[in-house]
Amino acid sequence: MCLTGVDYFSTLGYQPSIAFVAAQFLSPFATIVVVILTLFGALPVYNRIAALSPHGQGSLSILEERLPRWRGKAFVLCLLGFAATDFVITITLSAADATAHIVENPFVPHWMDHRVLITLVLLAALGAIFLKGFKEAIWLAVGLVAAYLMLNGLIIGSELWTLAHHPEWLQTWRHNLFAQELYGQRGSPIMMVAFAFIVFPKLALGLSGFETGVAVMPLVRGVDGKPVDPAIELRARIDNTRKLLKTAAIIMSVLLIGSSIITAMMIPAEALQTGGPANGRALAYLAHRDFGEVFGTLYDVSTIAILWFAGASAMAGLLNLVPKYLPRYGMAPDWARATRPLVSLIMLIAFFVTIMFDADVDKQGGAYATGVLVLMTSACVAVMVALPLSRKRFLPIALIFVYTTILNMFERPEGLKIASWFIFTIIGTSLISRVLRSTEIRIEGVDYDDQAERFIKDAATAGRASSSQFPALRIIANRPDTGHREEYDRKLAEARREHHLPEADPVLFLEIRPSDVSDFANRLDVHGVDIDGHRVLRCSSPAIPNAIAGLLLNLRDRTDCLPHAYFGWTEGNPIAYLLKFLAFGEGDTAPVCREVLRQAEHVPERRPRIHVG
Repeated sequence: MCLTGVDYFSTLGYQPSIAFVAAQFLSPFATIVVVILTLFGALPVYNRIAALSPHGQGSLSILEERLPRWRGKAFVLCLLGFAATDFVITITLSAADATAHIVENPFVPHWMDHRVLITLVLLAALGAIFLKGFKEAIWLAVGLVAAYLMLNGLIIGSELWTLAHHPEWLQTWRHNLFAQELYGQRGSPIMMVAFAFIVFPKLALGLSGFETGVAVMPLVRGVDGKPVDPAIELRARIDNTRKLLKTAAIIMSVLLIGSSIITAMMIPAEALQTGGPANGRALAYLAHRDFGEVFGTLYDVSTIAILWFAGASAMAGLLNLVPKYLPRYGMAPDWARATRPLVSLIMLIAFFVTIMFDADVDKQGGAYATGVLVLMTSACVAVMVALPLSRKRFLPIALIFVYTTILNMFERPEGLKIASWFIFTIIGTSLISRVLRSTEIRIEGVDYDDQAERFIKDAATAGRASSSQFPALRIIANRPDTGHREEYDRKLAEARREHHLPEADPVLFLEIRPSDVSDFANRLDVHGVDIDGHRVLRCSSPAIPNAIAGLLLNLRDRTDCLPHAYFGWTEGNPIAYLLKFLAFGEGDTAPVCREVLRQAEHVPERRPRIHVG
């Protein structure tokens, strides 16, 4: 919960002042709307997400499973763009607000008022922790969140107690509330309620912890004690994650409402405006004013630490998402699975975003809200797609989040611009990576059924008997057609005639059918089939030449025989076949298979032979 909380609870550092800037004296009611949507909207949705993706994949994996082929993967790539926006802006915005608390502290010398530079230093320190290891990050989060919640509870509770003994402050706030003009009207309760809902998109930062709450599910313990059935363990993990989400939501709801009340009633309005001493740091302003500079500085240190470390949960989210999708799609190099290179890349992007936004919290708020709202909308859609019987229940929640997301994009388009940049970058680099990796061995392993095992063993035994020096395993690559005996009789006769195959040598037929071409790699599941005496090995793969090459290497290592694969000549435009291979995983199979083998096996004598006739 603390690892989630460094993101979720840290928004108290800037949420109260953002709420006041957006709704003025109506901010407590606008915050109540956020709390209602938290407890009765986001929480039920993510309770279902936890059950549907108990290994921390989140809504993206649910949509990927339900939307087939390229349609699902394209949708996931777009959502990855918004997720990257959410997590990267979480890192940069939180670090920028930590910088604001540093430079506004009365004990900090004026020569340190270089916000961009200090923010970059904080980002570099965060990256250094993740380069060292992740376990240290978890335990550091526990201490930071415990201290931060205790100090916030003390400030909010004390200020509410003071407010209760000064009813005149409540009267002043009430007067200002009814004097506030909303759409040309003053003192209209109906307009106040409407405005509280309309302004909700600007306060959506208060919902930022749910996606990371699901992302940390692999760290949640299920059942204590001795090992139990995996299904029971998984069920317990889901239940405990729901407790985590509920506990965090309740804590945050109480703190949000309390902080919005004391901000609206106990801080001068001008102090909360842009450039004011309370802008972006309302609770810190109260801590210094009402508790003294020493306590205020202690609160600043706690706030700075948790805001700086809020990027940890966002970093954990990115390190969880990127390796699960892009390398598996063939849309990122294999090094993207490694933590340290990925951390370095994320830090470079965070530096660029910080410089672009001048380390300003207000400038990044719209982009942050866009990422949060899109991910929550996708979670609602994922639940409705996965659970058709629950659609009526979750449809109103989804419509609210869709409306909120669209309104936020219109009012603050910078979030959509940044997300679009991430999306186009991800898709562009993904296509380039897919092309560059097209000649890799793209199989993750080979499994043979009993009949296939027997065919291979018999062929290898016969090959070793006919040649003791270079035993051969002869394989005819056949494009599946009728599947009748006459087809195999004809193909075998052509191969023996064109390639001068010895009549005594046994031959295996290999047939690979194209599967989902949007997949980059798969595990070959090879079945043996006897067609009136012709022995056929059958499987499916998204990339046929790569699968043949991988299977030939596997057979070589398995049998200690050198496979010889025989292909027919393909006539036609080679450029057209190349494009067909890149798009559909098949084309002029023999030369591509030969190139895959050349790159995979650097010793020519050990390389399976490719024959074209």
